[in-house]
Amino acid sequence: MQRLYSIFWLGLKEVMSLRRDWVMMALLVWSFTLAPVMEATGVANSVNNASIAFADEDHSHLSRSLAAAFFPPEFQDVVHIEPGTGAAAMDAGYFLFVVAVPPGFEKDVRAGRAPEIQVSIDATAMEQAGIGANYIVNILSAEIHRFAIGSDLATAPPVELVIRSAFNPNRDTVRFAGIVALIGQIMWLTTILTGAAMIREREHGTIEHLLAMPLSPFDIALAKIWANAAVVLIASALSLALVMQGLLGITIAGSAALFLLGTALFLFTATALGVFLATLAQSMAQFALLVMLVILPMLMLSGGETPVEGQPDWLQVGTLILPSRHYMSASQAIVFKGAGFETVWPEFLWMTTLGGALLAMSLMLFRRSVAQET
Repeated sequence: MQRLYSIFWLGLKEVMSLRRDWVMMALLVWSFTLAPVMEATGVANSVNNASIAFADEDHSHLSRSLAAAFFPPEFQDVVHIEPGTGAAAMDAGYFLFVVAVPPGFEKDVRAGRAPEIQVSIDATAMEQAGIGANYIVNILSAEIHRFAIGSDLATAPPVELVIRSAFNPNRDTVRFAGIVALIGQIMWLTTILTGAAMIREREHGTIEHLLAMPLSPFDIALAKIWANAAVVLIASALSLALVMQGLLGITIAGSAALFLLGTALFLFTATALGVFLATLAQSMAQFALLVMLVILPMLMLSGGETPVEGQPDWLQVGTLILPSRHYMSASQAIVFKGAGFETVWPEFLWMTTLGGALLAMSLMLFRRSVAQET
């Protein structure tokens, strides 16, 4: 009991020390407020609010229906411009897309000819331009085909395919990117806070003072692990409620409490990893480099950026030892699919096992480093 009492107060000392570190506090606030918001809304993988103009020289029922097929949120309200002014308007930055319908377009369609529609794209916005081109082609093709069927110029297909997106019906990128961004910040910040605390004790020479007390290396490491994990867990819960659900309007299909339980298990693993990296590093600069070399690949291979199933077979097997993969898998199942504990318990078991292994290795290296320093 006395040992647990010492670990608790030593961890509380760590929290008080973090509160006086304004740089770390600013990083903590930034990581769980503006950073995930910017990452979720700043980079879009789909067309959103794109400006579009129509130069209609046909003025037919078909050309008007083509213009009416573009509407928010993918596109802004269509602006009708005079023919021949599209290039100048794009140069001035008014429009990202300009669609020009030639005269006699509907007449040529009815006659069975193959008229052309000119679509001009401002390719300086590369991602939106590439995705938007496919959007426009599909929308125009579908509208022309619908007109041809209604005018008895074409027969309806024998089978109509109806596509429904599960778990994210509107395919909202913000909903997905927001949670992935929050998970990424949890991973980065947990490792950095724990490792920086260990390095700071070593650089300030206070590690010797701690060892002069009736404390073991295990007590010191465990105190830093629970203190930093508790801080990040509280910040995660506030960010989930105020930023994800409140500001971004992201709905949690499953249990928020179960998500936080999985976060707590992952924090146990991430803080142990932070202690492990801090023990290997001899300075804060070396620790920063190790974090980049270890955490960045963990994020890339976790399944948040690209699905694990899309990776090579040998790499998929290798990612089983990454706690980030299991945390990402469990979190997505809870948040997007409404999964319960009966579904995600294998991922929780993986994180607990990996965390225990990392903690054992961290303590072994920490004891060795302390013995060398003393």
